[in-house]
Amino acid sequence: MKKKGSHTCLLAATMASILLLMMVLYGTINSQHPDSPHFKHDYQLLGRPLFKLDISWPKNPELFGGKAFGVAVNHYAEVVYVAQRGDDVPKILVFTTSGDFLMSWNSSTLEMPHGIFLADPDSPNPTVWITDVGNGPYGHCIKQYSPSGNLLQVLGTPGTAGNRLNPLQFDQPAEVFVHSSGEIYIVDGDGGANNRLIKLSKDLEVLWVHGERGPGLAQLYIPHSVTVDSYQRVWVADRGNKRIQVFDAATGDWLATWGSCFTEDSPYSVRLTPDKKYMVVVQLNTNQVSLLEAPPVGVVGQCHVVSVIQLADGVKPHLVDVDHKTGSLYVAEIDAGQVQKYVPFHQGESSFY
Repeated sequence: MKKKGSHTCLLAATMASILLLMMVLYGTINSQHPDSPHFKHDYQLLGRPLFKLDISWPKNPELFGGKAFGVAVNHYAEVVYVAQRGDDVPKILVFTTSGDFLMSWNSSTLEMPHGIFLADPDSPNPTVWITDVGNGPYGHCIKQYSPSGNLLQVLGTPGTAGNRLNPLQFDQPAEVFVHSSGEIYIVDGDGGANNRLIKLSKDLEVLWVHGERGPGLAQLYIPHSVTVDSYQRVWVADRGNKRIQVFDAATGDWLATWGSCFTEDSPYSVRLTPDKKYMVVVQLNTNQVSLLEAPPVGVVGQCHVVSVIQLADGVKPHLVDVDHKTGSLYVAEIDAGQVQKYVPFHQGESSFY
């Protein structure tokens, strides 16, 4: 009888382990950080399970005091920058990738941060580029800061909404991507009059522009995010048109459009995983982070969703960045007022659950 009881206990433990694994892979995860019960950590994995939430990041989530609009990772120095908005809160919070709080900084020259990007992330001290969509005396610009918050450079005319005539006069610029070559890609038009994709040389000369509003090929409506892959293709989250458009980085020629994956909601943010296998796309209104199959060199083809991180209702994910060293995703969530970290499943399988 003792032996039978042991087998029964072992079977029960095995079934419980299997059930827990199924919940982790395919079910709803509702884990709360013990120090922050008001933050939203509910999510569900759909399709192939590729990422899981690191509920230990950051170690002091109560430091989030506003609405998190953007996030950028320096994988060399293992540092994460968060851009947030709100009354009496620092515009920038800085954490380590392991979750320790390093510092915060503010600037009278920064009104309403939108997108944030780290140029030259392979160096210990990359510069911080922030798009400012404010309507005050310092808005409608793209600003370059030192890692500690010293203003280094301003692109655009502070306080003046742009027109369609001057490529360097912006109207609510959404995001900037600085290539390792020093060339700069800008999506200008987070609801403003401009709807443009601009490429600048490292000397800030205009190399090419797509600036016509509309639903046609190479036309844009509220372009919201931009990234460049290793095959010199520029990927743009064409938010207002519910699609991603692809351009040749050298010539600016239109290459392809992905729209069939975005019938319910627009793409808000685009990034690539370090292995170049997946395009990471954020959709704000459906509260999703999707992993799309990234095409190799050659024909772009059609979009195909491989995996979805379905976040809780009301989270409102806005922009995402990827740690090129570990592959972790950092998602800035406006209404949840936080940034969450998702790690690939092969990292520390038993660390988070």
